[in-house]
Amino acid sequence: MDPCAEPEIDVALLTGGADTPYAFGLATALISRGVRLDLIAGDELDRPEFHVTPSVRFLNLRGDQRSDVGLAKKISRVLIYYGRLLRYALSARPRIFHILWNNKFEVFDRTLLMLYYRFLKRKVVLTVHNVNAGIRDSTDTPLNRFTLRIQYRLADHIFAHTDRMKGELVHGFGVREAGVSVIPFGINNAVPHTDLTPDEARRRLGIAIGAKTLLFFGSIAPYKGLEYLVDAFRLVATHRDYQLIIAGSPRGRSEDYWDGIQQTIRRDVHAGRIIQKIEFIPDKDTEVYFKAADVLILPYTEIFQSGVLFLGYSFGLPVIAADVGSVKEDVIEGKTGFVFAKKDPIDLARAIETYFASDLYKCLRHRRQEILDYANERHSWEKVSQMTRTVYRELLQNAS
Repeated sequence: MDPCAEPEIDVALLTGGADTPYAFGLATALISRGVRLDLIAGDELDRPEFHVTPSVRFLNLRGDQRSDVGLAKKISRVLIYYGRLLRYALSARPRIFHILWNNKFEVFDRTLLMLYYRFLKRKVVLTVHNVNAGIRDSTDTPLNRFTLRIQYRLADHIFAHTDRMKGELVHGFGVREAGVSVIPFGINNAVPHTDLTPDEARRRLGIAIGAKTLLFFGSIAPYKGLEYLVDAFRLVATHRDYQLIIAGSPRGRSEDYWDGIQQTIRRDVHAGRIIQKIEFIPDKDTEVYFKAADVLILPYTEIFQSGVLFLGYSFGLPVIAADVGSVKEDVIEGKTGFVFAKKDPIDLARAIETYFASDLYKCLRHRRQEILDYANERHSWEKVSQMTRTVYRELLQNAS
């Protein structure tokens, strides 16, 4: 044993059964740094890597989360999961509980479950992906803000992805500044990359040779601003060589929102100019969309940071993004993409035309590697895991 090596640290990584790419990236990076994990997850994150590595115990407490089951089944499996989680916490080996996402009942998780962990003398670390998602989703209430404040105050340490997010935690929720660390959003390494070429990807999707192809990818919800992209596409689509791919499914209760967008598409956009794949896109099928596209469009109206942005960068795909939240900080004008004013389809149309007239587009086959290198340098899981492990170690030292 190397006497200079850092001692192993035991951590329970509580994924909430959500965001497989982030949980996978962080878990594998922490394992490589000598962190022993109890990985609390469900079927979605169950991968062979977590069953052959001695330093990880994969605990599938959440199980199957398919939505095509009855209400009684959904209630039953949620209750069973919480029962398993409470029993696990009571006898768990790790002293650090790192929460990546809350579970189904946010109010319970933020209050009573946090108090339960603290009662058991666990050190609770919390990764905050959205400081207040209620604002983004137009569901914010006094109760939502109150329970968020409780969770943020009860956490021993918080990870946020941007300085702006840290500022809101400190000034909006009264969190100690020293209790928040800003860490990068790790680049997606969970989606398979094969030798599929852009030309073959375009053939699979039926995209015409030479077509200037825009991609909207991910869940469809009002805060994603898809209607502004459709309006902008109507403006640029007077040129016959533009195509738009919409790949994803309505999120939560967004069916009416999507129905309205479809009406606009049917009424005002020429048939065949928009390729619609309105369903959940599994990891194994993601590659074809990002390799077929010339640019990723993020027309969001309310968000702090976007995992889709870094998914695009992982394929070396440039982005045209709304100036919202902290997204602009990760877009280098003319190098990795362009930025436009949010909720402004005219400015988005301008940005689209600017991009396709730029050297970034004209030299895209060569620029893809530059974009990937940029993302790997700023958003590597190596950097994220190093900063995370340092916080773990300091928490344990302060507790001893």
